[in-house]
Parts: sequence; structure tokens; C-alpha cells
Amino acid sequence: MKLSIVIPCYRSAGTIRGVVEELTRVMASLPEWAYEIIMVSDASPDNVYEVICSLCREDPEHLQGVELAKNFGQNSALMAGYHAASGDVVFSMDDDGQAPVESIPEMLEALKNADVVYGSYDCKKHHLFRNWGSRLNDRMMCLLLGKPRDLQITSFMAARRFIIEEMLRADNPYPILDGLVLRSTKNIVNIPVKHRARAQGESGYTIAKLVMLWLNGVIAFSVIPLRLASACGFLCSLAGGLYGIWIIIHHLIDPTVPQGYSSIMAVMLFVGGLLMLMLGMIGEYVGRVSLCANRCPQFVIRRRTAQEK
Repeated sequence: MKLSIVIPCYRSAGTIRGVVEELTRVMASLPEWAYEIIMVSDASPDNVYEVICSLCREDPEHLQGVELAKNFGQNSALMAGYHAASGDVVFSMDDDGQAPVESIPEMLEALKNADVVYGSYDCKKHHLFRNWGSRLNDRMMCLLLGKPRDLQITSFMAARRFIIEEMLRADNPYPILDGLVLRSTKNIVNIPVKHRARAQGESGYTIAKLVMLWLNGVIAFSVIPLRLASACGFLCSLAGGLYGIWIIIHHLIDPTVPQGYSSIMAVMLFVGGLLMLMLGMIGEYVGRVSLCANRCPQFVIRRRTAQEK
């Protein structure tokens, strides 16, 4: 049996060596498992790829590195790593040292009766806005993707090979891995693990990136936003019709009542803004269809370490 561990790397030149060394110690305690560690530099602005190359030269049997041509995002970097992985089981984890790699044996044991295992955290050592973004994303997946409320989805994950193969069938430029997992299987379990504090640096997720991640998840796997837009349009039309009837009746009862310019402008601005919002939402769907039709790449590999098969 072979285990592949995929690590997307961004601004982690100071932490990736420690992560790899800890993984090597853990895998030494599992002699029944062959393993490989695949590190994907997502066009990181620091020298993380040089660190990756140095690590690969020290252990060419187990380590390999990939560098993307530009920053495609964490999900695309993971997909690039999954394409390179050859293991019967594939792990994915962050590069910041916060994932408790000592829990890998426990997660492998749980995977015997499941298709996917996520490490679940009682308390995440993230900044407030990052935790808020995670909660918002979780609510979205429950609503749009049918995720069970008691299932916690994290970046520390183990999956069987057939799940990874199914995920690799998605070649669109906006991959949402959690959605691909939920679409592939319902046999998913959590294993409680401890989330460590970040060793150094800060998260690469800004508020803008979290919002974009949320929007990608909303649009990628569901037409519910379009249905909500249709429902809002119907309600506004109904409200406008009722308001028009009320104006006519009021005018018939009291012809001296002046017509309100302010109220008319308020209604026009509200309806106009709502229409623009709906058109923007539809345009986002159409734009993504166009990008997929034009074969916009999910990722582009600039170079690999010599040890990649």
C-alpha cells in the first residue's frame, strides 16, 4: 500500500522543512506503508520552491516538487498535486505546520470503513475573520451541497484512490474540492484532532480571497442562487403590483393627494439595483461557462523536480 501526501505551498519557505521532517518521522513508524510527499508551490513569492528542491535532493525516493506558472489558488494547487500522486490513499494538508500529522495513523485506521476522513478541530487557531469565513463557507455547503451539519470539512483530509480519480475528472478552472468530495460519496467521517498554532507568518487568505472562495462554492455546484433571484424578482413584481393598486385606490378616494416623487424614485432605484444584481449573477454563470468552453487551464506547471515520475 502506498500513501501520497499533497501539500500546497505559499509563503511557507520557513515552515515547509519542519512539516516534511515531521511527516518523515511519522511515516517511519508505519513501515507497512510506502509513501511520497508532493509539494506544490503555487507561484509563491518567497523562495519556497528552492527549499522544496533542496528537500528533494536530500530524499529523492520520497519527495517531489511542482511549481505552478502563476498563482492559481489552493484548490488548483491541490489538483496539480493529485495529478502527480500515485498512492492508494491520498492525504492533503496545509504547509504552515498547524495540521497534527501525528494523527495520520488514526486517520488511516478510520479510512478502513470510510471513503474520506477529515480531521475535525474543536478550536481552530485562526484569526477572527478567517474563522468567520470558514463558518460562512460551512453554512453555504450545508445549504447548497447537502453537507451534513455535524460533518466538519477541513484542509486535513485523507481519501481513497477512487475518490481522487473521480475528483480529477473535473477540469474546470474553478475547482471546489470539498464540493467534489461531497458529490462523489456520502461515506465521510471525522476524526477529532488538535489544531496547532501557526509557527510563523500569517494566513494567505485575505477577506477578499475568502469572499471569492465562498462565491466559487456558491456558483460551482448549484443553481439555487438563480432560483433565489427568480423568487426575488417575483416578490418585487408582486409588491410593485400591489403598490400600484394601492396608489390607484388612494387616488380615487382622495384626488387631492399629491403623487410622491421621492417614493417613485426610491422604488425605481430599488428595482433597478435588484435587476443589476440578478443580471450580474447570471453573467457570472455565463462567464464561467465561457471560460470552461475556452478550456481555461485549471493550473499550469512551470517545472518539476527531477524525481517526479
